[in-house]
Amino acid sequence: MPVTSIAEAMVALDKPAGETPRHPVIHGRAGTLIALAVPGAGSEVEWLGVFVGHEKVEFIGPTPPPNGPSTAAGLTGVTARLYDLFFTAAHRYLERVEEIDERLAETQRRGRQVPLSSVWSLQRETAFVRAQLGRTVVAFIACQGPLADDFPKFAASSTAVEGELERARSFSANVQQSLSDLILLRNAEESNRIAEAANALSKTSNRIAALANISNIRMLGITYIALLLGLVSAVVLIPNTAATILGVPTAAWVPGWWVDLILVVLAIIPIAIVFSRPWVRVLLRNLRESEVRLTEGISDLPELPAENPPPSP
Repeated sequence: MPVTSIAEAMVALDKPAGETPRHPVIHGRAGTLIALAVPGAGSEVEWLGVFVGHEKVEFIGPTPPPNGPSTAAGLTGVTARLYDLFFTAAHRYLERVEEIDERLAETQRRGRQVPLSSVWSLQRETAFVRAQLGRTVVAFIACQGPLADDFPKFAASSTAVEGELERARSFSANVQQSLSDLILLRNAEESNRIAEAANALSKTSNRIAALANISNIRMLGITYIALLLGLVSAVVLIPNTAATILGVPTAAWVPGWWVDLILVVLAIIPIAIVFSRPWVRVLLRNLRESEVRLTEGISDLPELPAENPPPSP
């Protein structure tokens, strides 16, 4: 049964037909499969390969054009076909890396206009090409060693193929390093931008905290004045209440000098008790500062305009 696709080769090796080859060289009882994943149109992957059976060698993929690179090397038969296969794979990898390099140059030219996800996409494409290049090198070494008897003269004339593969690997490594540097640069730029935003936010937070502190100090001044007014009101309220009680008709029997004495005592004792307290004296000493804070706090209070009544129908 001829083998014309990777799926048929996997079946011949007792593998699931829909399974993707995990290794570039797969051995089985029916033979050996060499599978190469090369870039196709767009983001597609095209599989090329060689199935080395016990009786014959079958190639998977399109037939190379005549007078290929193997002609210049003087190769014929399956060796020439294998030689052209590796040359085709190396050229496909090299072309894809060149496309990535052009897109990388455009990305570097546009700078921050290109989203970071696009740079990561280029990084993934380059990593895929490098991985497949490594698989191709493994398959290339297998054809020079264990499978050398199936491809006569291949090992002796594969210097040019090895040079093409090495050139593609070196180029892809340089492009991947450039992409890594670009990603690091973009990450540094984003980190600096975030740091600048954080610094600006910190300045705003500090400004808000300063305004809140100033507001608290001014409200504290208002509270001090209100407390002093409350103390004065309490001192005045006691003799005022006594005068009201003694002034009612039912208290007419109290002699006048007793009324005067009671009012004088009720006026002096609260004043002596309240204004002899140390914290009250401290408030009085700082009254000027509290008045300044009171003025500032009142000036900060918003003035609400009176609401206009709705127009009558």
